[in-house]
Amino acid sequence: MTSAIEIRRGDVSLGMTDLGGDGPPLVLLHGLAGSSRELLPTADALADSFRVLLVDQRGHGRSTRRPSDLSREAYVADVVHVLESLVPEQPCVLVGQSMGAHTAFLVAASRPDLVDRLVMLEGHVAGEAGPESAAGLGRFFASWPSTFRDASHAREFLGGDAIVDAWVDDLEATPDGLRPRFDADVMERTIRAVHAPRWHEWEQLEVPTLAVFARRGMFTPAVKDELLTRRPATRRIDLQGGSHDAHLDAFDEWVGVLRAWLLEDVA
Repeated sequence: MTSAIEIRRGDVSLGMTDLGGDGPPLVLLHGLAGSSRELLPTADALADSFRVLLVDQRGHGRSTRRPSDLSREAYVADVVHVLESLVPEQPCVLVGQSMGAHTAFLVAASRPDLVDRLVMLEGHVAGEAGPESAAGLGRFFASWPSTFRDASHAREFLGGDAIVDAWVDDLEATPDGLRPRFDADVMERTIRAVHAPRWHEWEQLEVPTLAVFARRGMFTPAVKDELLTRRPATRRIDLQGGSHDAHLDAFDEWVGVLRAWLLEDVA
């Protein structure tokens, strides 16, 4: 049975969805400015084989909107707390997209005892050379209206990318209109921390790992290749379609690849 859960860690509340089931635990982590809602189709596709848990990471979705700590360590500690609270002594599968993949990888690196397998969709560990990428994202999110009149207004403003429907579906109804569930400055500070290279943790990673990239994703061939150069044990699959949000616009291919690898014996 699907249930909404709230878990507290210190001054932060984490909104979660538990799809129930008797299978091994599988945790899904969304990307920047998203929420667990966009991963519900992926969760539903796996719910026959796993107990799927979806987490709204701090600063996103139903979790605390403006946490004081936006470090990578805080995000990692949140997920560790969730695992220790809900699935103690049961190593889980961690699946993340983009920023969520980065969080998942750091959890697996710091607490391999909690993680059975790791899947990173359109995620990386290299970071960016300078601050402009994070600042650009901050400016983009700051350009949004504080509220949209309705869903049509939001779609007209945001355009037609794959992620837009997820953003619109996640808007919060207020007396003044539909409000995004995140703040631009929080997103900028969060992604700035993601952009710090974490090669040491990657090279020390112990758990079986699958890196999935989309045909029209955000990473160059050289950047993708470096993951395997620095950690040859990594399994890599390149999708034939999809954008950075391949869990939305290449769904069938993404789920097929994910399910096949998760049910494969990779020990």
